[in-house]
Amino acid sequence: MNHIPRLVIAGQSSGVGKTTITVGLNAALSRQGRIVQPFKCGPDYIDPMYHTMAARRVCRNLDTWMVEKEQVKQSFTQATQGAEIGLVEGVMGLYDGYEALTEAGSTAEVAKLIQAPIILVVNVAKMARSVGAIALGYRDFDPQVQISGVICNNVASDRHAQWVTEAVESIGLPVLGCIPRDQALHIPERHLGLLTAVERQAEVATFLEESANLISQHIDLERVWGVASSALEDEASYPQGHKMGSPTYSSEVIPSEKMNTPIAGGEQPRIAVAYDEAFCFYYEDNFDFLRAAGATICHFSPLHDKTLPADVSALYLGGGYPELYAAQLSANPGMMDAIRQAIHSEMPIYAECGGLMVLTEAIIDLHGKTHPMLGVLSGYIVMEKRVRLGYREVAAVQDTPLLKAGERARGHEFHYSRWMRDETDPHFQHAYSVTPRRDEAAWHEGALLDNLLASYVHLHFGSNPRMAERFVEQSRRHQKKQVRNP
Repeated sequence: MNHIPRLVIAGQSSGVGKTTITVGLNAALSRQGRIVQPFKCGPDYIDPMYHTMAARRVCRNLDTWMVEKEQVKQSFTQATQGAEIGLVEGVMGLYDGYEALTEAGSTAEVAKLIQAPIILVVNVAKMARSVGAIALGYRDFDPQVQISGVICNNVASDRHAQWVTEAVESIGLPVLGCIPRDQALHIPERHLGLLTAVERQAEVATFLEESANLISQHIDLERVWGVASSALEDEASYPQGHKMGSPTYSSEVIPSEKMNTPIAGGEQPRIAVAYDEAFCFYYEDNFDFLRAAGATICHFSPLHDKTLPADVSALYLGGGYPELYAAQLSANPGMMDAIRQAIHSEMPIYAECGGLMVLTEAIIDLHGKTHPMLGVLSGYIVMEKRVRLGYREVAAVQDTPLLKAGERARGHEFHYSRWMRDETDPHFQHAYSVTPRRDEAAWHEGALLDNLLASYVHLHFGSNPRMAERFVEQSRRHQKKQVRNP
């Protein structure tokens, strides 16, 4: 394992401010000249965007449910190459995972896995001495979890800061900072969650600067660095080198113009990835698995571009908020036609969540307005205020561009919409069978149309690396077909 400082920023629960504090730490440490490698526990997309922009290195997800634990450790080791510190934001509360009685999928599990000390963020609003009881309970709940300090958020006054500091330090934990209430630094939210960094690029630079200032003023960065440097290391317990089929990580932020540079001679199949305000939810590791399988990744914008990049042999339409940009998408007929033509050419296409939505006949937004979409898949999307979310394990019911029949993979589902369709249509083919959990009944998910795979589930390619290899191989076959039939 890399001999570098590492640190997990965990929360007593969701909503205590750990994202803003972690973003601020990334920005403040980077401003000091430190090379920070950011991470996010769990299947999140939005927080990693802010961490990436703050640290200027691509944030990685660490998820012990979607991928094997050894791969999580390897991901941390590989991504931190060339960095001076690994800074991890937790998910939900420190001990919250996908089961009530185990640590599975929790921030605590990840922290123990990478042997990282934890700084616990506590929302101290309307509390004083009780903060000490909270810190004591979190520290002693699992003796193998190394909580090394506390950050108190939402402090009302200097006197309040003194009280909560004394309460926490009375049980033997240091307080590394007290953050006053500052509404201006809260990342804006809506019913769908936080606004993405891609959507608010004009404001992000200011937000990052203010976050860095806030953290530098109210948190002792030298003590934070000392906690990170105290990380226990046992190099022998970690795998050396690369596993068969594992990706080689590139954590540097790659300019878009470099991403779109063709490979000389067209030796590698080019996979076009939709990326803009409407489509920006991806696991960065998925791109690494595709590159490791021999592909070149290039970005395009369904919102702003009029056609697809040249010489591509596969499409990856990821998740995002297409419903918020449905009118703009519908008003871009050049791009709509280009995607339809790609589908009709039997180009391999993988669409997840937002990508699925635009493939249907229409999106009906929360105001009841209908926006025509590609119409490749029958039915339409209805936006709702009810969320459907959770981890998903899927098995392919037949061969797909990613999985052969019977093969399994894991991912995550999160959306505020329903796909209204006629499942009795003889032309409709389900893609997956979803493995039930607890008292759930199994159900079918997604759609398969020739070489098009679409689903609400965001799959993590690390859960089955053969997915990337299969997709790239099909892309290579399509590339050869294009050469034969220009």
